[in-house]
Amino acid sequence: MRVAVLAGGRSSEHDVSLDSAAAVRRGLEEAGHEVVPVDLARDGTWWHDGEELALHPGRGLLDADVVFPVLHGPYGEDGTVQGLLELLDVPYVGSGVMASAVCLDKVVFKELMAQAGLPQVGYALVEAGRERPDLGGLGLPVWVKPARLGSSVGIARVERAEDLDAALDEAFTHDERVIVEASAPGVEVECSVLGDTHDARVSTPGEIVLLRDGWYDYEAKYTEGGMRLEIPARISQTAQARLRDVAARAFAAAGCTGLARADFFVDGETVLLNELNTMPGQTRTSVYGVLWERSGLPYPELMDQLCQVAVARFAREHALRH
Repeated sequence: MRVAVLAGGRSSEHDVSLDSAAAVRRGLEEAGHEVVPVDLARDGTWWHDGEELALHPGRGLLDADVVFPVLHGPYGEDGTVQGLLELLDVPYVGSGVMASAVCLDKVVFKELMAQAGLPQVGYALVEAGRERPDLGGLGLPVWVKPARLGSSVGIARVERAEDLDAALDEAFTHDERVIVEASAPGVEVECSVLGDTHDARVSTPGEIVLLRDGWYDYEAKYTEGGMRLEIPARISQTAQARLRDVAARAFAAAGCTGLARADFFVDGETVLLNELNTMPGQTRTSVYGVLWERSGLPYPELMDQLCQVAVARFAREHALRH
């Protein structure tokens, strides 16, 4: 297949996207696909072979059979680019408009998961310019996060009530919607999901082990020596089974397709869902691909399967009458 790989974008995760896309291109080439690189500049313009692209609805993208939007955060992972690809009428890897938007908004996602009856930590929404809800029931420490960013950007751990205002002010510089979450005991465990909405596979779970003081922030995620992935996670068989079941149910409830990384807190037999990331990091050392490697699916085959899922979904949806 001819695969257009989108890299970069307007979000603060631009550089992470470039690294992810480079790995995806290599994996696709190793799987035998023809790769067409497309660079999305920080100003939002699209480029190929040094020339700015003109996009035409209904005309596809550079004669690609499928598009792989390796984009993280706003203007890439939030349904906006997915909507554009829908208008271009081309298959693309990953979740559609609705699921992408839902999963990037931490509050909307948690409300949907609550409706599905899935276990989560306590949380509250705080909106800029509106009366702050009572946060006392969340206890201390709490986590203050922009509602619609990824890669731990703008997140603060607040241990004293007097520090909460400053953390909220910082989060509001990134987003007008901020989520405040209760702190969860136990260990952080992640698993990778692959497939169609109601027919997805879940990888062996891996445990995040920090190699320095602090928490699983941007530096720990993307700096060498910041963390180690323990595979399989050092949790009970019962907790593993429960975690994989919740991951598949969350994937289906959000309407995801293609891929997602599911993040959890596990304390004994208690499993709490934190979030789904619909376009997790895709480098050879990123959690998503490493977990599939350890589950018996090599990276090039993973890239191939993601493209196959995208093409099959496109064909199925095009058979519908609108």
